[in-house]
Amino acid sequence: MCGIFAYLNYNVSRERRYILEVLFNGLRRLEYRGYDSSGIAVDADVPSCASSSSTAVPAYAGASPLVFRQEGKIENLVRSVYSEVDEKDVNLDAAFNVHAGIAHTRWATHGVPAPRNSHPQSSGAGDEFLVVHNGIITNYEVLKETLIRHGFTFESDTDTEVIPKLAKFVFDKAHDEEGDVTFSQVVMEVMRQLEGAYALIFKSPHYPNELIACKRGSTLILGVNELSGQNSGKPFHDVKALTTNGKPKELFFSSDLFAIVEHTKNYLAIEDDEIVHIKDGSVSILKFDHEKEKPASVQRALSVLEMEVEQIKKGSYDHFMQKEIHEQPHSLTTTMRGRVKDSGVLLGGLKEKEYLKTIRRSRRLVFIGCGTSYNAALAARPFVEELTGIPVTMEVASDLLDRQGPIYREDTAVFVSQSGETADTLLALDYALENGALCVGITNTVGSTLSRRTHCGVHINAGCEIGVASTKAYTSQIVVMVMVALAVGSDQISTQVRRQAIIGGLSNLPSNVSEVLKLDTEMKELASSLIDSESLLVFGRGYNYATALEGALKVKEVALMHSEGMLAGEMKHGPLALVDENLPIIVIATRDACFSKQQSVIQQLLSRKGRLIVMCSKGDASAVCPSGSCRVIEVPEVADCLQPVINIIPLQLLAYHLTVLRGFDVDQPRNLAKSVTTQ
Repeated sequence: MCGIFAYLNYNVSRERRYILEVLFNGLRRLEYRGYDSSGIAVDADVPSCASSSSTAVPAYAGASPLVFRQEGKIENLVRSVYSEVDEKDVNLDAAFNVHAGIAHTRWATHGVPAPRNSHPQSSGAGDEFLVVHNGIITNYEVLKETLIRHGFTFESDTDTEVIPKLAKFVFDKAHDEEGDVTFSQVVMEVMRQLEGAYALIFKSPHYPNELIACKRGSTLILGVNELSGQNSGKPFHDVKALTTNGKPKELFFSSDLFAIVEHTKNYLAIEDDEIVHIKDGSVSILKFDHEKEKPASVQRALSVLEMEVEQIKKGSYDHFMQKEIHEQPHSLTTTMRGRVKDSGVLLGGLKEKEYLKTIRRSRRLVFIGCGTSYNAALAARPFVEELTGIPVTMEVASDLLDRQGPIYREDTAVFVSQSGETADTLLALDYALENGALCVGITNTVGSTLSRRTHCGVHINAGCEIGVASTKAYTSQIVVMVMVALAVGSDQISTQVRRQAIIGGLSNLPSNVSEVLKLDTEMKELASSLIDSESLLVFGRGYNYATALEGALKVKEVALMHSEGMLAGEMKHGPLALVDENLPIIVIATRDACFSKQQSVIQQLLSRKGRLIVMCSKGDASAVCPSGSCRVIEVPEVADCLQPVINIIPLQLLAYHLTVLRGFDVDQPRNLAKSVTTQ
């Protein structure tokens, strides 16, 4: 989704060239979110008093902004900026002791990708107010009509443009009536008029060297880098305890942590309706309340980021997706570290306040997610039901909201999201909270909205995932939900032997994953044989119905090939009509309770001359394909509830190699975003 980045240096000299590169690099760190255009705004030089009298005098004392916007990749923006800088004879060596710059990557929702629709969006001539925005303003049409009646002209098709124009309207009105108005007062009045989800950063030459950020629903992070070496990990108190010291510092705003990790480990996750104002190197935080005229001052503490720069680099790999597939032995180890014991599973996030007891008393468990996260929950459902004895229902978040499906106080709603910021999932969370359900979060992102707003939960600890197509987060989500089932069902004596077998299987899982990753070359060869295919079907059942859905989704997402995951039991109810000698079909037939049924499916497909690729447990090639007329992928056999973790990896590798061979962008597939923060 859209990415926001801002950089403010205070009491430390930075050349314009350096500032531009910090902003560009911040945008590069946000590329993985998906985007189709980008833009930045920095300060021009303050006009000299000796300027010609014929020169138009701006309506403000500060330096006018230089705004650059471009369609396409960030490198298009970089080339455009340096070209315009040369044309305008802008001095890149000019140094600023204090400077505030903002930047943005846009994922089109209102208006086609084009410079006029890119951010920063402007209040009009003179760029008196500039805004970068992530989210959607739902009442923008009403606001736009009102502003047009007051003489404003709109240049873009975006919902965002109403925000800077509304800021100018508020500013002008306040000056006409009262005289002075503070930057935070302007932003507060703008927030009062906005409906929808947003994260915003405001920049204005009326308030030079100041930035204001605010949010409602979309993620926004503040990063603080004290250049004096002062320990900035202590509490803010009124926030000024840290920043009101006149010492050199760098301050950052970002849509996520990846863009600030190379600058600082000290960060603050901004809460909904907070207004963060940077002025004179000082950070102040106000809490906006629609019911109150004046906001309350908020005391917040910094958190320390446990992430290294190396985690957001590709290293020796060609693509992030490739790296993340091969990182799975390590990510699974990290997911289980300190949690899987010989005697059981320890999940601190569920143990406190006796949440486990509440879950055990639940009428049902409701798993809620979107895309890959939904598939991970689906993979875990059979085992959760088996070990807990509690009925599990599956809900796609958007469909739950559309239907207003019943959620009861006696339910436990489990929300699964890699980013913890998925818009539909968060709206479903609001719905479940309103209905009184216990809400559990399973996410990869510490400090995310999901982790803050659920009653309890488990972080999957899979590490940074930058490729848009989720790989290691999917397998870690399955393992976490297996651990949740083990913890919830630990009070049942009848399942003790089964539990111990699964705990042993979890301990060996990383080494099993390392073994299946050796199929990389084989999957590349398979991909080369499928490169010209137009469609792919994947059949699975039982634990591996989810594997079929997820494998097909990966091929669809990145290789841009039509692919469908199907329940093998439904094969004769329509899909069988598609079978011929040209359509490639993957059948997942590893050893579990459904193995004999899958053998029957294979025979029916072969009798209709199907082009089969069969995934089976090691040593079962002759059992699944006695005639040798189909291609076989052999994988290690593990406990049935853990087999989806093993089985998805060859399909991830297949999707990756198909994408490379077909010449598409692996890490940023067409039209997709990593974190879907709009409905």
